[in-house]
Amino acid sequence: MVRPCFRVCYICGREFGSESISIHEPQCLKKWRIENDQLPRHLRRVEPRKPEVLTGGSCTLTENKAAYQSAQAQLLPCGNCGRTFLPDRLIVHQNCCRGGGSTACSSSIGNSVEHLRQALNVICFSRY
Repeated sequence: MVRPCFRVCYICGREFGSESISIHEPQCLKKWRIENDQLPRHLRRVEPRKPEVLTGGSCTLTENKAAYQSAQAQLLPCGNCGRTFLPDRLIVHQNCCRGGGSTACSSSIGNSVEHLRQALNVICFSRY
């Protein structure tokens, strides 16, 4: 079975059908502008531009690669660990990042998962 042709949004990197992408992109850019304007000045980015790819086909791998790379260029690296995030997520990440791949974020997530496992064990096995 052949996969339907999807196009990648150059702003957010998500896939859309060939009819939907023309509706999505203007709305996505409007949302991007609003969110970018709300960021601290040092985290604001240059507005993404739609990549121009000279192709003969209607839906090509080259177009999608260029759009994906454009979306990835919007990510900002953490000054501590180097991982990349959207600016609003970077602010949250930096609140708990210790750098060097060891973050309080990941350990707190691990602790939360372990806590849930223990709670489920208590619930499941207390019935028997």
